Amino acid sequence: MKRSAKAAPEWTGFQEARPYGPKYDLRTDFVMVYGISDDLPDRIEGWKKAGYTVHLMTGVAWGEYQDYLYGRFDGRNHWDEAQTVRTGKHLLHNVDVPYMVPTVSFADYLSTHIKKAIDAGVEAIHMEEPEFWAAAGYAEAFKREWLNVYGEEWIPPHASHDAQYRASKLKAAMYYRAMDRICSAMKEYALATYGRTVRFYIPTHSLINYTQWRIVSPEAQFVSMPSCDGFIAQIWTGTSRTPNVYRGVRRERTFETAYLEYGMMQELTRGTGREMWFLHDPIEDNPRHTWADYEQNYLATVTASLLHPGVSQYEVCPWPYRVFEGSYPKEDGSGKEPIPGRYATQLMTVIHMLGEMHKYDADTHGPSAAGIGLCLANSAMFQRGDVDVPEEKQDASGSRYDGTEADDALTAKERKLLDWSPFYGLALPLLKFGVPVRPLQYDNLLHFPGYLDDYKILFLSYEFMKPEHPGIHQVLAQWVQEGGVLVYAGDGSDPYHHVREWWKRETRRGAYGRPEEHLFETLGLGRHPEEGMHQVGSGAVIYERKHPADFAETSDGADRVLNRLKEALVFLGAEEEFKENRVLEIQRGPYRIVHVLDETGSDASVVLEGSFIRLFDAKLPLAKRVELKPNGNLLLYDLDYDEGDRLQPRILAASSRIREEVYSDRALRWMAESPEGIRVSVRARVPRQPLKAYVDEDAVIFDYDAETQTVFLEFEGSPQGKSVRIEWA
Repeated sequence: MKRSAKAAPEWTGFQEARPYGPKYDLRTDFVMVYGISDDLPDRIEGWKKAGYTVHLMTGVAWGEYQDYLYGRFDGRNHWDEAQTVRTGKHLLHNVDVPYMVPTVSFADYLSTHIKKAIDAGVEAIHMEEPEFWAAAGYAEAFKREWLNVYGEEWIPPHASHDAQYRASKLKAAMYYRAMDRICSAMKEYALATYGRTVRFYIPTHSLINYTQWRIVSPEAQFVSMPSCDGFIAQIWTGTSRTPNVYRGVRRERTFETAYLEYGMMQELTRGTGREMWFLHDPIEDNPRHTWADYEQNYLATVTASLLHPGVSQYEVCPWPYRVFEGSYPKEDGSGKEPIPGRYATQLMTVIHMLGEMHKYDADTHGPSAAGIGLCLANSAMFQRGDVDVPEEKQDASGSRYDGTEADDALTAKERKLLDWSPFYGLALPLLKFGVPVRPLQYDNLLHFPGYLDDYKILFLSYEFMKPEHPGIHQVLAQWVQEGGVLVYAGDGSDPYHHVREWWKRETRRGAYGRPEEHLFETLGLGRHPEEGMHQVGSGAVIYERKHPADFAETSDGADRVLNRLKEALVFLGAEEEFKENRVLEIQRGPYRIVHVLDETGSDASVVLEGSFIRLFDAKLPLAKRVELKPNGNLLLYDLDYDEGDRLQPRILAASSRIREEVYSDRALRWMAESPEGIRVSVRARVPRQPLKAYVDEDAVIFDYDAETQTVFLEFEGSPQGKSVRIEWA
């Protein structure tokens, strides 16, 4: 799908609500000014003067919209459009800032705000987080929408599984309508008024996180929305540290969850023509952690994202003001402290590297089993609300979880709901075995031909989601006929099998008890095949009659998942191409990205040998041998990577933006741009022993390594840029 041309590259960017500030000027390609307020034109102008392409980001589910709530916009009070839970309580993001039901009226109100941003000259608009809580659905505005859409009086979502499922479908449909209405109208407004195209993007959590946190959003539906140009994958420590269960152990698994989340978002747009930026956050929304905790989890999410080479655009930081000017608890609990200088330098090294990533393709290291997917559909979000029956699924408090509350503050029932073991029961055994499994956007099968071409094994269950259209089964059956292997897990116990959906409608073949019956029939296996393997054309179906949540609770359950994988590989004659692997690793140009998995039965470290620069270290040290413990992450610059003329002088790693890099037969020169107050580190390759190094004509000390022909120097950074020069004989 062809998209609007950009005035300049937009590989990296960040979002900030404050006016321009030199201490959090990250020197990326673009900035997203946040929120539409009276000072918006001044904020835009400040960032433009600093050299940025300017976008706007604003909340679509919540915001400072009191003029709408209290009737100053159209003379009508709109608190009846605030998302409301069963007890009658409004869901608030802040005082007088409720999460909104996306009515037509609210969409038209938001459009008046978006016009102001277009009038101010922004090049793109990001409509952030279209979220409807699963616990909601009791507002008067929602009841009116139910009557209009379903032609019947509203039914409380908690009354039955069918009511809950239909309520969630309606929530997603309402947000799709609101976003399509806003984006389409504002694109037309920009063209008609100014003769220019404005791009619209949707920053959104992953389908995995929204389902786990019990939030409903259109997600995959947006991919087919003509006015949607792409997404930002809002994945960070706060989403990825949410605990899950593996082999009966419940704990945080930040790397594994982030890996699955980024993979989900990569697959959302693969082959669709839409853009995708991956987000990283050096801290998180919960301000109660220490800098060491933030750093450890940040490195895990960065590593996880880089292991997905289908995306090379990044939002490098939300709210850099709170990172570079905020203070957080000290390790000893004696107060708060600002960001350690070492961590600030390290962050800028990673940000510079992210801006380089688009230049390189990826190579996978070691044994792998590419082409293995785990299907996940939008409908998973529709099964996460409260229902009176059965008793153990209730959450009468109507509470919500957004990552800012300590896990030990939750009730046992809330923790159980949050675990979402049906999904992780299938995903974690594969990932912990070293399989680079990708959560597959199941809804895309029907809309994008060839979407399954890169897959050879798929895992599927309808115990935690449902197929929204029977045509998906035709696509899946053809893929199996042509040589794919489908592993289906399910015992038919999910009460959502009995909602009023397409498989329950009477046809000439009669209704189906559960959607997998239609799948099996489409595959030519009858409605109720035996457990085990069934050959279908050139492919096969492996049926495991067990609820996938059970796979999370015990070691035996995880082993059952792996045994089904091995059977599929044997059928394909591919058992030799994959062996259990404790390391997930790829190389993207000179950048080597490595994670050592834990919970594998081995506590041994993994050793890498070669010639490297350690990029997760502020001093950019050289290393020939790197040892990495389980749950460890590495980002290395491989000095043995053949990148054209290896003797050509160039910068290899830096904690600043590099501009105007030029070399002659006697010197390497460049401009280094970084936030004010940052200690900049640089390691460059030079052909001979340097004689002198200068920063703005002041001589600086440097270190030279003759074996690698690299020179290291440090200096204080500036967003206006420092002129740096290294000279040799």
